[in-house]
Amino acid sequence: WHYELERVEDPLAYKGVVFNEMKGAYSSPDDLLDEKSQQLLYPDSIYHFDSGGDPEAIPQLTYAQFKQFHDTFYHPSNARIFFYGNDDPAERLRILDAYLKDFDAIDVPSEIQLQPRLSQARRFVLPYDAGEAHDGQKSYLTLNWLLPEVGEPELTLGLSILAYILIETPASPLRKALIDSGLGEDLTGRGLETGMRQMFFSTGMKGVERENVGSVEKLILDTLSHLASQGIDPEMIAAAINTIEFRLRENNTGSFPRGLVVMLRALSTWNFDGDPLAPLAFERPLSAIKERIASGMRYFEGLIQEHLIENDHRVTLILEPDSDLSARREALERERLDQARRSMDESELIAIVENTQELKRRQETPDSPEALATIPALSLSDLDKEIKRIPLDVLDAKGARILFHDIPTNGILYLDVGFDLHCLPQEWLPFVPLFGRALLEMGTEMEDYVRLSQRIGRSTGGIRPSWFSSMSQGSQKSQAWLFLRGKAVTPQTHELLAILHDVLVKVRLDNRERFRQMVLEAKAEQETQLIPMGHRVINQRLRAHFNEADWANEQMNGVGNLLFLRSLLDRVENGWPAVLQTLESMRATLLGRDSILLNATIDGAAWDQVYPLLGQFVNSLPANPTSAKEWSSPSLSPVEGLTIPAQVNYVGKGADLYKLGYELHGSVQVITLFLRSTWLWEKVRVQGGAYGGFSLFDRQSGVLTFLSYRDPNLLGTLDVYNRTAEFLKQLDLSAPELTKSIIGAIGEMDAYLLPDAQGYMSMIRYLTGITDEDRQRLRDQVLATSLDDFRRFGEVLEPVEDHGHVVVMGSPDAMNAANSESGISFDTIKVL
Repeated sequence: WHYELERVEDPLAYKGVVFNEMKGAYSSPDDLLDEKSQQLLYPDSIYHFDSGGDPEAIPQLTYAQFKQFHDTFYHPSNARIFFYGNDDPAERLRILDAYLKDFDAIDVPSEIQLQPRLSQARRFVLPYDAGEAHDGQKSYLTLNWLLPEVGEPELTLGLSILAYILIETPASPLRKALIDSGLGEDLTGRGLETGMRQMFFSTGMKGVERENVGSVEKLILDTLSHLASQGIDPEMIAAAINTIEFRLRENNTGSFPRGLVVMLRALSTWNFDGDPLAPLAFERPLSAIKERIASGMRYFEGLIQEHLIENDHRVTLILEPDSDLSARREALERERLDQARRSMDESELIAIVENTQELKRRQETPDSPEALATIPALSLSDLDKEIKRIPLDVLDAKGARILFHDIPTNGILYLDVGFDLHCLPQEWLPFVPLFGRALLEMGTEMEDYVRLSQRIGRSTGGIRPSWFSSMSQGSQKSQAWLFLRGKAVTPQTHELLAILHDVLVKVRLDNRERFRQMVLEAKAEQETQLIPMGHRVINQRLRAHFNEADWANEQMNGVGNLLFLRSLLDRVENGWPAVLQTLESMRATLLGRDSILLNATIDGAAWDQVYPLLGQFVNSLPANPTSAKEWSSPSLSPVEGLTIPAQVNYVGKGADLYKLGYELHGSVQVITLFLRSTWLWEKVRVQGGAYGGFSLFDRQSGVLTFLSYRDPNLLGTLDVYNRTAEFLKQLDLSAPELTKSIIGAIGEMDAYLLPDAQGYMSMIRYLTGITDEDRQRLRDQVLATSLDDFRRFGEVLEPVEDHGHVVVMGSPDAMNAANSESGISFDTIKVL
């Protein structure tokens, strides 16, 4: 952070990237609840302090303190160094020695001290920012328990399985008790946290009426006591153990490289001087837990009794809405700044003006070629010239399309069952995410949703719904699909397909109370994401302005869907028969063999066993002759303001470049990455104080978007976007800088994909018409990108200033101030 002052007579201001980031974090009640729960549980520990910094405390940090902290704790003597891979160990150490040889060892007091145990439970009530009008805003509550030190593998794994049992599925008894109570909208809390020296468990509810807070607290404690005394359903235990074991053996780390995940797991003990290999070896603790269960031991009930019920180190935190909190924070900040200014003489104010100017000069001065040359870098010759191809066979089973990817999966079948959403009328699109959940979370004719959830957990690696919408390559046609994504070890293929058959053919959709719970959970989840993921929210909304596919996506997962969910609650309460009729019509229209697509990823050796079963599965589904429905996306205002109670903004601007005459060229991937890492980084983040700035281009639709994250500015950021075209046209780019951007673009194209992700990505390419020839052509163009491509793209962007659309999410005051200053007129929607 720093003081900023353009002229001596101007008001003093705070400026800082992290300062604004943490203002955004403290504007989110979910983030605030999570942070304060931890702080209050560790009142005498280093964990009591926010690692990101409290925005009210950040301005107290001096540069001398900052530098001393860095010199001490970021010294190699305090480092943990990992290697992962099959490279030469001697070469590793040689490279490492080149970095470490000039340092002298020092003593670093970095041991994390234990938090002393509380002798009795504590209770706290704190405010959260509810905005100008908090009618309808409700309370948040968590119960939080301090647990033993991390490091004992069996206990850590046992508590992980217990957390899954209690809260992680619709069948989980604590989750079910809370949701069934109707006392709140959804669960909250971090669950089990194992990344600290002493673990903790946190759970609670959001959307609770103030008078019901005590009832929620009592229900949590009573439910835990009941489970400890009366026992946990053995089917729930079996499902939980199978699910956790499947996760451990699959080791699916998503988009994170496995080596990085291994390192982070090792740190969970090594950081506290424990054995770094202990968290990686799960066979022995898992076998021990299974043996205890097989012997009849009430193992998980004992964990509840010892670590939750009899544990006095418990903190209850309640957040209550406060419509004046933001104004008080702003007034306090203004008073501190005015007080600081009054304490300064004119020479000190002049010095701040000079520092402000000098900082801007440094921020605007590019790094010298000599400095850039010190950073190790690849060369273009190090890059693969050819694309990475994913095996794909398009087959037929009883008239249904099957996509098969022959990829080694360690004995696991990954199966996506897809249904074409274009057979639905567009007014049903907002129902799609709920409908997908309903198939898996409302039960069937033979079993209620609890038993169905346990059956899925016991026999498979999981089944989940997802949806997808995109424009097709080189056309105005859109693709929109609902998928059920399942996985199982090959011997359990029969059971995976049996479950999928049951949820598609025998699902019960008539449980109004269960559906109402799902609507509340979906609404709460969307509201939770608004502030932490604000840049994604405005990106979705912006893209919905330009084409059918992105409009459909926003109807299923965006502000449009959030507004729908709020109105749906009343319809479920007062017009349930009509809602049920829509759900039943969706099932009859969508779920059948005529609109189905199967996507299977498994190694070829097992495919011969799986393929006939898929044919039998398709044949077991009813026929559903369908025809594609026409969708017509409505026009949205070119300048939208989404209002939320926040101290920062999320500023977006975008345009459909194809409609402005642009023809796709691979260099766009290099240029948008370059803009993110240079122009937007420097202007929006470094100089503007936002936490992030982004430029994204969707080659299917042609939509380019500029976005900012936790941004103290609004008009200034839009001005940066408008000046991007001129920046590119006048760009002078060195060969090393161009090479760096090309390498970055290739890195994004060659993103890390595990087998399930490879199969899914190949399917999406197939559906949207992206061929390997298209991909190779774009790769060739990326590798051949030149400075002329940057300048030509600047010309492409010229019309965006006048023809681009704007979506901003922030406070009503920010919108009003922008309107007063510039005359820009936002069509506002109150979203929170």
